[in-house]
Amino acid sequence: MLQIYNKLLELPLFIGISNAELADIVGNTKFGFHKLSEGKILVKEDEKCEQLYFLVSGSLRVLSRADNHRYSIEEQLKAPAVIQPEHFFGLIQHHTKTFSAATACSLLSLDKTEVLRLMDESFIFRLNFLNTVSMQAQKGSHYPWRQQPTDIRDQFISFLRLRCMTQAGPKVLRIKMEDLGHELHQSRINVSHMLNAMEAESQLTISRGIITIPLLENLR
Repeated sequence: MLQIYNKLLELPLFIGISNAELADIVGNTKFGFHKLSEGKILVKEDEKCEQLYFLVSGSLRVLSRADNHRYSIEEQLKAPAVIQPEHFFGLIQHHTKTFSAATACSLLSLDKTEVLRLMDESFIFRLNFLNTVSMQAQKGSHYPWRQQPTDIRDQFISFLRLRCMTQAGPKVLRIKMEDLGHELHQSRINVSHMLNAMEAESQLTISRGIITIPLLENLR
């Protein structure tokens, strides 16, 4: 119980809940407990969101794929974190990414019944959940109105940032040069020159169909 209590204090949806209320939640809530060894899959893209997962230790590898499957981005999500709460309710109640263990991981989970009960009984939990979902919606609605970059390097960085779950850390983009040119509305030659220049500046490395970015926040 004490271990669960301490872990909940770090999780986004439980921040701000009083000690007394949190102790009551721990004593009356049916949590699932999960251990993942490195490489094991937690959920796959298109699987139904039947459990709300909380990453309490370790790191998850997150794989996002384009609808046409012509490119993908791989990144990491570190604890503490909640896994796609914006897809737990609403029109699309399926995971849109594949999550697997990048390191040994520990997770807690709640089913829909428990989440609904907590939202009904805990004002802070309900507020945290609504704030999390609202933030995702606000970010999405703002993107189309942002000024679009005209420089090819800025276009590439914007392309990455719009498709990443987190805005920092290592990223691996798997894409053919022709497909990246199509996405950026640039010629393959211009894309190649841009990527080679960034590689010369040690901002990324390129190999056949793979672009590795050590730290997204350092791209300039």
